[in-house]
Amino acid sequence: MKKVILLASGGLDSTTVAYSLWSENIDVHPVFFDYGQHCVEMEWSRVNEVLPSASRRPERFDISDIFRGSPSRLIKEADLWEEEVSDVDLYVPYRTMLFFAAAAARAQTMGILEVYTGFINSNHAKEIDCTSEFMNGLDNLIDNIGPVRFTSPFRFSTKTDVVREAVRLGVPIGRTYSCQAASTFPCGACPNCVDRLDALEDAGLNARVG
Repeated sequence: MKKVILLASGGLDSTTVAYSLWSENIDVHPVFFDYGQHCVEMEWSRVNEVLPSASRRPERFDISDIFRGSPSRLIKEADLWEEEVSDVDLYVPYRTMLFFAAAAARAQTMGILEVYTGFINSNHAKEIDCTSEFMNGLDNLIDNIGPVRFTSPFRFSTKTDVVREAVRLGVPIGRTYSCQAASTFPCGACPNCVDRLDALEDAGLNARVG
């Protein structure tokens, strides 16, 4: 059986990738990173809840010290009653590169040569490490330093594409958690929430899935 590592967050994108891999009878080893995000316990709870029941339980790795003191509102939760949160406030520098490096190291340690992610081409102004250009550059770098390869099935997809695939695969969409600004409930206004709500509406699901 083919074995892969999956960067899992409890969000819609990575959970949909998990269901897709599981449907193909692939042995998925989920990896979850605690990088100090204010919603870490919510994400950890959801990633354990929403992955396919037959999949392996996720491994949790603490890399939070690296971002200690970061002003990012992904690390330091804002008071949404008093403060506005913009794209620039949510950026965490080098986070994605760190995820990829750590996942590749874990994969090769386990004798696994493929890492899957749920990353899609971001249109958020400051998420420069989630763009197709960044992913292309990372591919070129990885080609020269080791055998582990990364696959992002939704790399050139829209959020609506992901929602439709999630519906097809039976993903518990309403239990996934993708909010960037609030740690206990979806704020409905951060870039991730807006993308999600727009995609649900485009797919005709807003009346059924929150």
